[in-house]
Parts: sequence; C-alpha cells; structure tokens
Amino acid sequence: MAEVHLWGALRPIVGGALSVSVEAKNIRELFKILTEQYPAFEPHLQRGIAVSINGKIYRDTWDQALPPDAEIYLLPRIPGG
Repeated sequence: MAEVHLWGALRPIVGGALSVSVEAKNIRELFKILTEQYPAFEPHLQRGIAVSINGKIYRDTWDQALPPDAEIYLLPRIPGG
C-alpha cells in the first residue's frame, strides 16, 4: 500500500490529512481510486496533476507502475514552456 502525500489544496478533500494510503498498481488506478473515494478530487485531476514517484515526476504517463512502498507526492501541474 502506497502512502500518497498531498499538496495543500487537496488536503481539505481528505479531511485535512497530509497523506492517504492507497493500494494501486499504477498512476491511472491511483487516480481512479482517489476519485471514487473523494469525488471532490475530480476537478483537480481535470486541471492537471503531476505525480512524483521516488523523486521522478510524471505528467502524462498514467500507466507508470507504483512500486511497493514508493514515496509518492501529488503536485499541481504548472503550465509553461
């Protein structure tokens, strides 16, 4: 089970917790589970979320596997170029 750390705007959605534990095999499944458990998560997902897994940031690679006991952070997606 992965411990998923949340940025400030997501914390009220989960009752103020700094992180949540989620059993998911990849980023896509992680987002699906979070949206099912916390429907208010959906608008943030639509705006864009980056995922840091053990320090590497993924922006569109939703099939990326979540290793057991990975350090996972959800981050707001910052537009720019």
